[in-house]
Amino acid sequence: MTTADVAVIGGTGFYSFLRDADGEVVDHVVETPYGAPSAAVSVGTVAGRRVAFLPRHGPHHEHPPHRIPYRANLWALRSLGVRQVLAPCAVGGLRHEVAPGDIVVPDQLVDRTHGRAGTYVETGAVHLPFADPYCPRVSSAVLAADPGVKDGGAMVVVDGPRFSTRAESRHYAEQGWTLINMTGAPEAALARELRMCYSAIALVTDMDAGAETGHGVGQEEVFALFRANLERLTGLLARTVAGLPDPAGCTCSTWADGIDLTYATPGPGSA
Repeated sequence: MTTADVAVIGGTGFYSFLRDADGEVVDHVVETPYGAPSAAVSVGTVAGRRVAFLPRHGPHHEHPPHRIPYRANLWALRSLGVRQVLAPCAVGGLRHEVAPGDIVVPDQLVDRTHGRAGTYVETGAVHLPFADPYCPRVSSAVLAADPGVKDGGAMVVVDGPRFSTRAESRHYAEQGWTLINMTGAPEAALARELRMCYSAIALVTDMDAGAETGHGVGQEEVFALFRANLERLTGLLARTVAGLPDPAGCTCSTWADGIDLTYATPGPGSA
């Protein structure tokens, strides 16, 4: 049986989600072929749906962005039956069409990370179609849940944990990219490899170094702005869960129809 069919992966400052869930919340310790996930997966009921929650960095922010066990995290969620993933994250703004406090649903991703285990494919020929990295159905549900959410933009993902130099930030902005983040890759691609629908929900916590003339971005302002927006973000997620469409037939899953995958895709009950 499916334990949960929707997941929320919490980002910086977002370490719990199910405090207001209907009924009991159960923690699942999941073992995966890729080691332990960031934390036990909590499962509860939100808007009539069984929802899994996993803090991306761990319950106490133990895992920096370049050391997050991305493969274990996505595999653990899929093993519990998850088909749709909502992925809130803290981002910097690169262009003036966004500002601190904005929530953005990006439609493109640029991966500038290095050395992360970014695929489940370890043998054979399996090539993931990834021209559109985010699920249009899930992204539309997020946008419908709050008319103030901004639609579209490219999110560039860098290794971290350091913030950008001004030259780097200006370079990214000159490419036309809107947001900068440290965790969006390889998370989105791994979700697609496991045939899950995935949408990033980006909270702009600061303007990146090259988009301002001040002292540059600092950790405390990022954390503080995320904390100030937790209630809004939590409400948005709950409304989105209530409005999610049936994932059946979505191209996020059907891309693998007829393809001999060379890696195991976990199913409910395999954890």
